[in-house]
Amino acid sequence: MLGKIIKAYDIRGLVDKEVTPDFSFALGVAFARFLEIEREPATIVVGEDMRPSSPLLADAFSDGANSQGMDVIRIGLASTDMLYFASGKLNLPGIMFTASHNPAQYNGMKLCKSGAVPIGQESGLLQIRKFIEDGAPMINRPVGMSRQQDLLSEYVDYLLGSFPDGTFQKRKLKVVIDAGNGMAGFTAPAVMAKLKVDLTPMYFELDGTFPNHEANPIEPANLIALQKRVKKEGADIGLAFDGDADRCFLIDENGALVNPSALTSLIAVRELKAKAGSTIIYNLISSKAVPEVIAENGGVALRSRVGHSYIKKLMAESGAIFGGEHSGHFYFANFWRADSGMLAALYALAELMATKKPLSELLAPYNRYFSSGEINSEVKDLPAAIARVRAAYQDQTEIDELDGLTFTADTWWFNLRASNTEPLLRLNVEANTQAQMKKIREAVLAVIKTR
Repeated sequence: MLGKIIKAYDIRGLVDKEVTPDFSFALGVAFARFLEIEREPATIVVGEDMRPSSPLLADAFSDGANSQGMDVIRIGLASTDMLYFASGKLNLPGIMFTASHNPAQYNGMKLCKSGAVPIGQESGLLQIRKFIEDGAPMINRPVGMSRQQDLLSEYVDYLLGSFPDGTFQKRKLKVVIDAGNGMAGFTAPAVMAKLKVDLTPMYFELDGTFPNHEANPIEPANLIALQKRVKKEGADIGLAFDGDADRCFLIDENGALVNPSALTSLIAVRELKAKAGSTIIYNLISSKAVPEVIAENGGVALRSRVGHSYIKKLMAESGAIFGGEHSGHFYFANFWRADSGMLAALYALAELMATKKPLSELLAPYNRYFSSGEINSEVKDLPAAIARVRAAYQDQTEIDELDGLTFTADTWWFNLRASNTEPLLRLNVEANTQAQMKKIREAVLAVIKTR
């Protein structure tokens, strides 16, 4: 079972069946042992989302960690980026109880070392899993203590401190936010209260049963209500967050979804104005406009695999000041290289307040090509399907294997990646014209589905 729920970047599973208080206690014991070996501090910061099971799981974990002599700081309700803030500011390892955008029947955990350094399979999760399976050796220390600490106001002040004074007072914006009954319903009011905005909240009630829609804004159906509300209110911008608020998607004044690659470009340009010549990271399913924009603004564009552990590692190695993923994750060097949906939203609001242009016009220079978005196909034999696509396109494209297969021609490219956890192939296509994108998309899907 552990192999099913301990995934590449975090832990997720069904509540009461896979992710239980007993498992969470065992995780607390194993994490304590792991931190001892890694010579990390003997205190763990614990945050939790609004899912009904999160407090019970956090309690059990804290008991397990305390039993091994670890102290615990409970910060209570938090977004994942707020937990990263706590880990960074306090320089302590941390754990966030959340299943992010997954449906209500799931819960899970995201772990990090002190300074918000991520823990994935290759950097600790497999070792922690082994400790759970084999039994972690006991640590000979007195039982640890747990205490509460409220960090919301400090989190808000830190985010706003990333911008010059007066940034968010330049002009009043009409902003609609869809929290999806997730943790943005907790953090957004505290942040927006400091800004010159007329806020229209949607689904701010914290409810881990997600009564309105799943808190997964990458699915178009979950954005429809926000798109309609933006147009109805005549708003300047709409913001959609996922369940743990570490991802953010934008809706422009016309009710259209903003391409996440355009937001990556926007933030990159702002960062390069502040730190000329810096390195910016983008993942390989981002628009090819992203490296173009970075180069045009004097930056160094660095291509990465998909996934936060790869991007954060590459940021540390390269000294990059910012990284953007097409999935709505945005990483900031001045935020311990961690991802923050709220900080990304603030960058967009800062740029919008500094101009009289509408959001669609502000982003127009970065929307140069036409993309399919990510398309998932259920496939029984993944290697065979990938081999068919390679055979069909190897003579007319360049192929690289940084992450799955990326096929590149003069006026189009596509990436094909197998899911780590499901029998799915993920396809992303981009082309110079809409017609060409559709043609390539349909052709590749036909090859994938050939039996």
